Amino acid sequence: MTVKRIFVLDGHPAETSLTGSLAESYAKAARDAGHEVRMTRLHDLDFDPDYGFGGYVNQKPLEPGLEKVLQDIEWSEHVVLATPVWWGGLPAKLKGLVDRAFLPGRTFDTRNPTKLGLPGPMLSGRTGRVLMLSDTPNWVFRLLYRNALMVQLRGQILGFVGIRPLKITQFSGTSHPEQRVIGKWLKKAAAMGAAAA
Repeated sequence: MTVKRIFVLDGHPAETSLTGSLAESYAKAARDAGHEVRMTRLHDLDFDPDYGFGGYVNQKPLEPGLEKVLQDIEWSEHVVLATPVWWGGLPAKLKGLVDRAFLPGRTFDTRNPTKLGLPGPMLSGRTGRVLMLSDTPNWVFRLLYRNALMVQLRGQILGFVGIRPLKITQFSGTSHPEQRVIGKWLKKAAAMGAAAA
């Protein structure tokens, strides 16, 4: 087995949540399997989520928590994001983390565009996994909403900065799941963690 450096971000803003439990299950199994793991909980980060500017000329200095998140992503070989789906998107604080921390010169390069004319990704060489929790059934998410958040994560957020391939595992019906279902989900997250997948 190849040992990997894994960064896990629990993207739920609450102190305790099912999202956080899945992130913990993944991280613990990865550690137990011998992988190096760093984990951050969004709840524990103190930062202003509002970028507050119309461009990138005047950038707010990053708070220590945001700087640590970037350092952990740069250190990692595999990035894991556990997030709930709220109103079809990311929780506001998690989106604020992206708005504030994923900046040019650090995560993408506007001066060296790709062949498609897009900014060059600066976090290439890292793979990714998203554990996505929602109430919406998978088939509704796919057929009615056209996997909008998955498309955004793959093309406009994590994939945009070079974290790819990005695999997404959706856990649906998360409002009131039975305990046996939660147990199955925790085991699934643990299996992915042990395999660093």
